[in-house]
Amino acid sequence: MRKKTSLIILFTLLVFTSCNNYNQLLKSADYGYKYEAAKEYFADGQYNRASQLLQTMITTMKGGENGQEALYLFGLCNYYSGNYEMATSIFRKYYQTYPKGIYTEDAHFHSGLALMKDAPEARLDQTPTYEAVTEFQNFIELYPYSNRREQAMAHIFELQDQLVEKEYLSAKLYYDLGDYFGNCSNDGGSNYQACVITAENAIRDFPYTKLREDFAILILKAKFELAARSVEEKKVERYHNAIDEYYGFTNEYPDSKYMKEAEQLFKKAAKYTTTE
Repeated sequence: MRKKTSLIILFTLLVFTSCNNYNQLLKSADYGYKYEAAKEYFADGQYNRASQLLQTMITTMKGGENGQEALYLFGLCNYYSGNYEMATSIFRKYYQTYPKGIYTEDAHFHSGLALMKDAPEARLDQTPTYEAVTEFQNFIELYPYSNRREQAMAHIFELQDQLVEKEYLSAKLYYDLGDYFGNCSNDGGSNYQACVITAENAIRDFPYTKLREDFAILILKAKFELAARSVEEKKVERYHNAIDEYYGFTNEYPDSKYMKEAEQLFKKAAKYTTTE
């Protein structure tokens, strides 16, 4: 017990001494010494401490021998600390301040990475996701022969998958709302129309998406429901539209996992149009 207590006291003293030394560093006017300490903290993985030290020197070091490195290192500290919005801002500041700088290519790439890390789940606003796509596209245009080109392309595809998922969730939501009276007309319901438009736009904008089949069956179902809820004078025409959609679906996805559901919709639509 006595040995354990001694270790605790020793550890506490070390922590206190370390904190005291760090506070002295923060107040120091010796920027050369402070900068070397910041790099040591960075190498040791103590990114918050390194970031705080660098923040006190960035303005003073601008234009100096280590100005570029300090700003880039400041961005990396924030990136590895999970402060992605701040990291993006710093990396952008770097490549705007030093368009031909030593770390400009890396700053462009890490700006995209930070935006990607900061991208929200698909149900939320996807502005950071679009910004990340743009950042990686700009990277590829600026550095077509970079050894990170393939990695940037892979990130773009990954981000586009998230954007497509957002569109699918939106289209599915419209379909699930159905003929909810708060967003419907007397002519079949604008929710189903909105579902069709959203899904068709997604397929047009992302023709190679892995969710293409899911969008297609959603369009078919929405067109069938729209026909079923239409006024009598428009039912036959809209059922025919649903049938055309069915033929297009079966031609593109002959082995679809949704085939049974599609055939059931077709039989109902065909029965109504034949009767008419």
